[in-house]
Amino acid sequence: MQDRDALTTLTWLVEAGADEAVAEAPVNRLMTKPPAPAAPVPAVPRAAAPRTAPLPAPAAGDDAIGDAMRAAAAANNLQELKAAMEAFEGSALKRAATNTVFADGTPGGRVMFIGEAPGRDEDRIGKPFVGRAGQLLDKMLASIDLDRSRNCYITNVINWRPPDNRDPSPEEAAICLPFLRRHIELANPGVIILLGAVAARHVMGITEGIMRTRGRWLDYRVGDAMVPVMPTLHPAYLLRQPAHKKLAWRDLQAVASRMESLGLPEPVRAG
Repeated sequence: MQDRDALTTLTWLVEAGADEAVAEAPVNRLMTKPPAPAAPVPAVPRAAAPRTAPLPAPAAGDDAIGDAMRAAAAANNLQELKAAMEAFEGSALKRAATNTVFADGTPGGRVMFIGEAPGRDEDRIGKPFVGRAGQLLDKMLASIDLDRSRNCYITNVINWRPPDNRDPSPEEAAICLPFLRRHIELANPGVIILLGAVAARHVMGITEGIMRTRGRWLDYRVGDAMVPVMPTLHPAYLLRQPAHKKLAWRDLQAVASRMESLGLPEPVRAG
C-alpha cells in the first residue's frame, strides 16, 4: 500500500511540472562548484625551552688538560706560571671569572698553605683569602708566628671562582691540577698545610672526610724530596662551626713543632 501511495504522489509531481529531485537542504545555484574543504593547518611544534648550563664546556676534541700540562711545564718560575695561567683559555671557569687568583704571600719562607677555590671577594680583588675566612686565616697564621707578608705563601687548588661558590667539578679541577703541581714545584715548600676537604682530595687523593683526615701527617713528593703535609679545617668551615676551632688549633701546634724541627720558615732576603 505504501509503494502504491508513493507512486501516485510521484505521478502527481511530474504532471505538476517537477522534473528534478532536490535535497532537503537548499542549494546555491549561482555557485558552480562547491568550495574544497580547507586543508588542515599543520601543527607547529613548540620550541623547546632552552636549557641553561652553569658554564660552557670546551668544544669536543679540545685537549684542555694537555694544554694545561704543556703551559705549566713551560713555566720556569712563579712569574711565568702566573702569566701562563692568565693566558690560558682552556677553562670555562676562567671565562666566567673576573680575575685569576694566583697566590699571595712570600714563597721564600717555604711554608705553603693551599685552599680550595676563590670566593666573591677573592675573585674581585685577585688574591686568595681576603674575605672573612681570610681574616680568620691571618689570625691562625699569627698564632704560630706566620704572616703572609713575611714568611708564608698561600694559593688554592682552583684559581678561578666557581659560580655561586659551588665545589668545582672533577673536570674543572683536572684542568687546574697541572698548574697546581707546577706551582708546588716552583714554590719548593718545606711544609704544606691543606685547608679543607677539596684541597686534601685533589692534592693527596684523599676521599674520606676532612674530619677523619685532619691532624694526620702525610707526604707529598716534590722531585726527589718528600714534603710533610698537614690537612686541617678550612677557615670558612670554622666560621660556621666555631666549636671546632680547637681542632684546628691542635693541627697548627703540630705544624709549629714540625716547622721548628725543619728550621722553617726560612729567612727571606729583602728585595
